[in-house]
Amino acid sequence: MIDVRRGRTSLLQTLTILGESMRMCITDVYVDCRGRPSNPHKHGGMTAAAFVLGLQAFEMMAIAAVGNNLITYVFNEMHFPLSKSANIVTNFVGTVFLLSLIGGFLSDSYLGNFWTMLIFGFVELMGFILLSIQAHVPKLRPPTCKMGGGGGNCDEARGYKAWIFYMALYLVAVGSGCLKPNIISHGADQFSKQNSRRLSSFFNCAYFAFCTGQLVALTLLVWVQTQSGMDVGFGVSAAAMAVGLVFLISGSSFYRNKPTHGSIFTPIAQVFVAAIAKRKLLCPSNSEMFHGSQNIEHSHVSTVSANHRNLLHTKKFRFLDKACIKIDDGRGMVESPWRLCTVSQVEQVKIIISVVPIFACTIIFNTILAQLQTFSVQQGSAMNTRLAKNFQIPPASLQSIPYLILIFLVPLYELAFVPLARKFTGSHTGISPLQRVGIGLFIATFSMVSAAVMENKRKHFASNFNKTLSILCIAPQFIIFGFSEMFTAVGLVEFFYKQSLQGMQSFLTAMTYCSYSFGFYLSSLLVSLVNKLTSSFSGRGWLGDNDLNKDKLDLFYWLLAALSLINFFNYLFWSRWYSYNNSIPLSTTYATEDSYGKDIELEGHSLSSSKPIEAC
Repeated sequence: MIDVRRGRTSLLQTLTILGESMRMCITDVYVDCRGRPSNPHKHGGMTAAAFVLGLQAFEMMAIAAVGNNLITYVFNEMHFPLSKSANIVTNFVGTVFLLSLIGGFLSDSYLGNFWTMLIFGFVELMGFILLSIQAHVPKLRPPTCKMGGGGGNCDEARGYKAWIFYMALYLVAVGSGCLKPNIISHGADQFSKQNSRRLSSFFNCAYFAFCTGQLVALTLLVWVQTQSGMDVGFGVSAAAMAVGLVFLISGSSFYRNKPTHGSIFTPIAQVFVAAIAKRKLLCPSNSEMFHGSQNIEHSHVSTVSANHRNLLHTKKFRFLDKACIKIDDGRGMVESPWRLCTVSQVEQVKIIISVVPIFACTIIFNTILAQLQTFSVQQGSAMNTRLAKNFQIPPASLQSIPYLILIFLVPLYELAFVPLARKFTGSHTGISPLQRVGIGLFIATFSMVSAAVMENKRKHFASNFNKTLSILCIAPQFIIFGFSEMFTAVGLVEFFYKQSLQGMQSFLTAMTYCSYSFGFYLSSLLVSLVNKLTSSFSGRGWLGDNDLNKDKLDLFYWLLAALSLINFFNYLFWSRWYSYNNSIPLSTTYATEDSYGKDIELEGHSLSSSKPIEAC
């Protein structure tokens, strides 16, 4: 005799599992600008990504022209002391990248990539316009005064003049910060994650657009700032930002967009709440007994998409596995999502925790970058900037040297190095993202070694022979860092995007920018800490003067070189500890992003669907 109640319970459990699969997989469905299912023949691909790359190039052009020469404006026009000027710049850049977390959260949870970029793009544009107005109107700045020596005779910007400056600066920071992670994730969303080769090519193209924007900013726009004034330079940045927004809007009919489904932190919070609630339970020895594993109570729900992954159970952070323990009270009651989570849901939280050490190892790398945008610019100002009889190079334009080289190296990397490395590694991307990051971290150390050696030489000639070296003598530190950035920056973005969970691409991509933020904040902290410690011993800090000939910048560079080398060995440990969570192999029925109207098989039954439904 058939037990009807038991059959109903089994059916209820099966439908519950299917419901969870449908709920978690709906984020895989892409839509067009009107909210309709995207057409793979009309939406996505490199055509759509090209508009995003246009925004990437022009936004980078605008922000780089301001950020890389900002210390000159803050020191010479707003009359802040050198160490304070350096901290203003690093705090600004740090805030830009820290706010990327908010941009990623808003995009993934509520606004979507396109609307987040559009809204905060206009916020950034307003900041550029306000900066241009302040730089143009004399009454909004301190009286003109040449900063030199101690700069004691110049009035520092105070009151409403300082308030206007900070408001304009942080409008730019809010706009750019919330915009940046969405540019990369929205462009990458135009391709399938399964197509690793095209996705990796996109990241290289995105870095090429980044280099192009940086190169134009550090040559043409910095030259405009130097020759025509900062007001015109900030105005050109505003115009470049406006062109970038035109690119973004022009591609709206070609994009495929991810729908949003509420806070991305809710599933993460559910795992921690459920794990704490069941902390006294013992984990089963067989991982298939966990809720939501590949086989759950013989229901065999295994509808897997090419775009969303079932995550295999791993043995790391076993405490979180308790969130997957299903309590059978004999009544067939379905537990709350805050009491019971799937294996994939728990493994996604484990991934987030696991990438934190990798993220932390890139902070020192970005602290080095902060020096190239602050002290190295001032280092160039103390050197001979004349390259020809009638031509002088602006110190901030030194940062264009690596990007000029990378304009040619990035395509060469994609067309020559990747195919060659593929023959040895068998990987579509040539080398893995983690290997790419590690190579860059190692190379970055030598950037600071070069900077320290050259600064010592510059001071020696200035003090003993009253001679200024050519500004090109400090070019190697920029070139070396450019090489390292090609490996680390691209590798890190690719790593975070590929390891990101569905519906969290923008937020996890923002973590790569957050690394920049912590790097620049650490730079400010190091400058203040080094000044405080060294002044207590010698009476004058290494970086306590406005005159580099009296400071000990070379020793500060050596300190960063040592920290960078220690950080590299730390990274080697954590990269070996990290393990990729591979997807469960595709089985039975497949639903892809390019197909609609497929049937989903469930224990011999067919459920018709107008959209692809995928199990997680």
